[in-house]
Amino acid sequence: MAQKASEQLVDVLIDWHVKHVYGLPGDSIDTTVDALRKQQDQIGFVQVRHEEVASLAAAAEAKLTGKLGVCLSIGGPGAIHMLNGLYDAKMDHVPVLALLGQVDTQFLNEEYFQEVNTPQLFADVAVYNKLISATDNLAEIVDEAIRTAYEKHGVAVLTIPDNLPEQRVSDHYISSASSFQLTSPQIDDNRLNTAAKLIRDSKKPLALVGLGAKKAGSQVAAFLEQNHIPFISTLPAKGIIGDNHPNSLGNVGKLGTKPAYEAMQNTDLLLMFGTNYPYTAYLPKPGTAKSIQINTSASAIGKRYPADVGLVADIKDVIKQLNSSETKILHPDDGFLKACQENVANWNRWMTGKRELDSKPVAPEALFNDINETAPHNTIYSIDVGTATSWSARFLNVSPTQKFILSSYLGTMGCALPGAIAAKINYPDRPVISVNGDGAFAMVMQDFITAVKYKLPLINIVLNNSKLAFIEYEQQAAGQLNYQIDLQDMDYAKFADAAGGVGITAKTSEEFKNALNRAYRVQNMPVLINAYVSDDAPLPGKIVGQEAKGYMKFGSQYLKEEKKIPELPPLKDILRQFF
Repeated sequence: MAQKASEQLVDVLIDWHVKHVYGLPGDSIDTTVDALRKQQDQIGFVQVRHEEVASLAAAAEAKLTGKLGVCLSIGGPGAIHMLNGLYDAKMDHVPVLALLGQVDTQFLNEEYFQEVNTPQLFADVAVYNKLISATDNLAEIVDEAIRTAYEKHGVAVLTIPDNLPEQRVSDHYISSASSFQLTSPQIDDNRLNTAAKLIRDSKKPLALVGLGAKKAGSQVAAFLEQNHIPFISTLPAKGIIGDNHPNSLGNVGKLGTKPAYEAMQNTDLLLMFGTNYPYTAYLPKPGTAKSIQINTSASAIGKRYPADVGLVADIKDVIKQLNSSETKILHPDDGFLKACQENVANWNRWMTGKRELDSKPVAPEALFNDINETAPHNTIYSIDVGTATSWSARFLNVSPTQKFILSSYLGTMGCALPGAIAAKINYPDRPVISVNGDGAFAMVMQDFITAVKYKLPLINIVLNNSKLAFIEYEQQAAGQLNYQIDLQDMDYAKFADAAGGVGITAKTSEEFKNALNRAYRVQNMPVLINAYVSDDAPLPGKIVGQEAKGYMKFGSQYLKEEKKIPELPPLKDILRQFF
């Protein structure tokens, strides 16, 4: 019996083990939605309140599971709303399929109601971008789009005039899902031998571990241990090797630690495991250190730092072959590692004092320490952009049994709640905690009710300081006076109650601890903790020259205009960042 093309489309999604589609129905996509309705026992349709949340949730699902995320919207305004989340998927290199509606074919190119040239609009974001023009090959194009999203680690976009999926097709289509397989490039033996020699000859080797090591965390950890190599994690890779690992120096960059920065400046060999780390100012100065770079993407080799050896290969395969060399331990000297560990111990003693701050409003450092100490071993963290990112980088010790996601390269505010929704839908038995600034949460807060609708017991923490705090520090670091960063306060706890969830307000450390303990026990509904936090500056692990000049310029301008000295972090904190 002939099927509708829309039914074949859904069959292809099922073949590829798609479990969820995030979106909103509407006139130009309703034929596809109707086909999803008929297969709702196989694919869950997650109805959101804003299409941006749909695409951000699809991107988060791909980050968490490694599988294809799928989102759907009408054409025109709905499609436009999806761009932000799709750019997040593009820049974090995860596979996402976006199904966009379009006006019926007889109205195309007539400036019809809600007609937008989506293939042109999405040209930059997509690795695969097609306007469907016929019915017979719709399933084949969907299949090809999914393969391409996986192969190129990016976004596939299909624009589908709504009258086409309604038509029937006679041919049965067999998808390529069961035969699809990504293969790893062959390792060049000469390059591998050169890499082994560089490790043997180095005095101060250092590893930078990126998200590309996600499936090789235990292997990388064992290799670093046996070769006495300290490591730094990029923020997206947080937790791949536990933050509490004895070789860990934390993160590097504006959100990183001073020991990590100093190790970067002193290393003579940088091993880059699966990373395209963009902040080159925090890498060694070119010429001061040799570099071994392992990445499955050839374009990443040498892009940020000159590579002495580039291995386009799977990290597991490289480590396996390095370990099978004549001497398993390539670098027996632990001198540099011990020096780094002593530096980290000094840093941690300072951090301990920060974790124990007891103030009103709540000190962010103490708040994150409470989360860190109470979160179960299998918690999934979804972290928003802003000071939430800063404090989580420094005060959450994420383990390999936990998951940690954020908007890494796009850095879009409003990513935490959609990420938490996707996390709880995909891992219903695991605790999920999202942390958002009040500015970021306000961008997507309407979809807290989505978590209510689907009875998702996630914990959503809003860091409420009634300002765009991270932008406050950015302006100061650039030597600018603060402007338009203050936000009108809102009772987010009352909002959560009104939406049908549980809202709790916390203004002291004790109140936050009680709120968190209560939140862990709530079932079948989301909790929002409206945590009033102090406006503490999340200073960089190391204040570099340009930032120092900026802070000095800000201070002098403030004194000139306000006739008083600006409030600054304690002098001892500032001095630690300089020296």
